[in-house]
Amino acid sequence: MLRPKIPTMPTPVGVTAPPAVVQPTAVEPAPQTMAPAAAPIVRPAVQITPGSVLAVVGAGTAVVLVVGTVLVSMLLATAVTAASVAVCAVVVRSLLTSPNKRRR
Repeated sequence: MLRPKIPTMPTPVGVTAPPAVVQPTAVEPAPQTMAPAAAPIVRPAVQITPGSVLAVVGAGTAVVLVVGTVLVSMLLATAVTAASVAVCAVVVRSLLTSPNKRRR
C-alpha cells in the first residue's frame, strides 16, 4: 500500500539511429603576432565641489536619522508589548489567587 511506484523507461518507437561517433581532431595553436601598442586610457579627474560634498553629507545624515528612527520605534514597540504582557500576567495571577483568599 505504501510502496512507491517506480516509473518504467518507455521503449523507443520508430526508427532509431545509432549514436554518432565523434573523432578527435588535433588543435594547432595560432601563430603569435605582436599587437600594436594601444593608446593609454585617459580618465577625467573626479571634481569635488562644495555642493557635492554638502549633498553627500546631507544624504548620509538623512539615512542615519531614518535608520535610527526605525530602530528606536522597534525597540519602543517591544518594550510596550513586554509591559502589557507583564500587566496581563499580574492580573491573571491575582484572579487565580483571589478565590483562595476569600474562602477563609
